[in-house]
Amino acid sequence: MKRLVLAEKPSVARDLSKILGADQKHKNYYEGKNYVVTWALGHLLTLKMPEDLKNEWQTWQMETLPMIPKYIGTKPLPKTRAQLKAIANLAKRKDISEAIIATDAGREGELVARWILEYIRFNKPVKRLWISSQTNKAIKEGFASLKPAKAYDDLYYSALARAKADWLIGLNVTRALTVKYQDNLSAGRVQTPTLALVAKQEEKISKFIPQKYFTLSLEVAGQRATRVQKDPYALKERKEADELVKKISSQNGKVEQITAKDKTIPAPLPYDLTELQRVANEKYGYSAKKTLSLVQSLYEVHKIVSYPRTDSKYLSNDLKATLKDRLHAIAGLFPEAKQYAVKG
Repeated sequence: MKRLVLAEKPSVARDLSKILGADQKHKNYYEGKNYVVTWALGHLLTLKMPEDLKNEWQTWQMETLPMIPKYIGTKPLPKTRAQLKAIANLAKRKDISEAIIATDAGREGELVARWILEYIRFNKPVKRLWISSQTNKAIKEGFASLKPAKAYDDLYYSALARAKADWLIGLNVTRALTVKYQDNLSAGRVQTPTLALVAKQEEKISKFIPQKYFTLSLEVAGQRATRVQKDPYALKERKEADELVKKISSQNGKVEQITAKDKTIPAPLPYDLTELQRVANEKYGYSAKKTLSLVQSLYEVHKIVSYPRTDSKYLSNDLKATLKDRLHAIAGLFPEAKQYAVKG
């Protein structure tokens, strides 16, 4: 009997097939003695549209809003229907004993696989490969410690809730705006509040009135300090500032207190995708899309970063045992890494 492995992308499926010995390449999958490895192409399915659910929802009108179906359901995306059919045919093979979800270790990756398995009505056992790194070692260890897919049900429900929220808010509000204002307007759960933030900031910038003010600084023995005052914008005229300088200069200064503190600053956390995109834009002028493309390549092809499509700044527990090896690997560029490896 063989196990059907479902990856999220062809490139990941190719890497998995090499490690699992599935060296027979076919159009839609790889096959070996113990494994059949296939792939999605991102999402192969999407939620049904309103017109797929009720005839009266085919026409955009206020009378039918809000549209709140008890069950939405999914439908295949036209461009990738062939790959979905191929997965369904593999799943029906009598020599397939179970499926292994090997999509990205995140909410959307879980949704990609669950929708496919539900749509093709897969009724055999399902297990989950959960890895945050694409190295050969991580993949082998991941397959050695597979968990039942049921352990990740909450992650799937979270992704499903996100998808349904997008549907309910986006489609209802978009129709309401379009019908009311007789214009092609759109709204979305993320899009609308994000645009609101941009609009508010733009309004604040347009209403900003610049004002000139002066500050006083004291320099002694190469050390510089700025005078603190209740209203930092109080000195609006150069004459006022000059008079204050003259007044202070005629007096002797006195140090009344020196306070010294030992402060421990924790090491910065690893980047999340948003922070990395911000830094890459500031330093190199990269767009968010380019940064995502680069870091995705570092993850999938070069295998030197952890799973990038997450807003978490913490490394997952499955990486803990590999950190010494990672530190030794970069010791050539950063000699101090070897010291950290020894301490660890």
